[in-house]
Amino acid sequence: KPRKLKSVKQPGYFAGWETVKLVGPKGEIPSARLIHPSRPHTQVEVTRTDAIALGIKAPLKKSGDIAGSAPITLIGPAGSLELKEGCIVAWRHIHMHPSEAKPYGLKHNDFVRVKAGDGTGREVIFENVWVRVMPFYSLEFHLDTDEANAAGLLNANFIEIIEKQPIADLYNSFPEEFITPGFSEVS
Repeated sequence: KPRKLKSVKQPGYFAGWETVKLVGPKGEIPSARLIHPSRPHTQVEVTRTDAIALGIKAPLKKSGDIAGSAPITLIGPAGSLELKEGCIVAWRHIHMHPSEAKPYGLKHNDFVRVKAGDGTGREVIFENVWVRVMPFYSLEFHLDTDEANAAGLLNANFIEIIEKQPIADLYNSFPEEFITPGFSEVS
């Protein structure tokens, strides 16, 4: 049974005390923290830098879209699990409740351009940021540490949504959203 270390911003989810070792052909990450509750399929999200260190070709994918993703081995206190697929570099995205998206004129699966890093000396414009709008989400920008470090960002820094972007053909396929525990409605 997972043991709660701390809540995360998205309602119903939490970081557990549990960690696993991630093992690839060229290296390992000794302590990857688990997020609970579990999803229908095991998914591992790494940065591009992590993928290089592990020696895997983790594709850039939207969370939940693991088809054709990289294999990886997880080792924990009860044994190991070899995934034939499941390791991705997660697509940067913004979680929003419908009431938070409305003032921006945004809806689920839109894309936006975001300015981040004001005052850091490393300001960056992020293109093609995926907007995820669901009644069980709370406003939060998700990007990996490679991207955050490029912009000099820390947790809780502000970003600016500059504009809505058209969806390119390359980005028109989306995974289903996972229903957060405690919520039964997806709109």
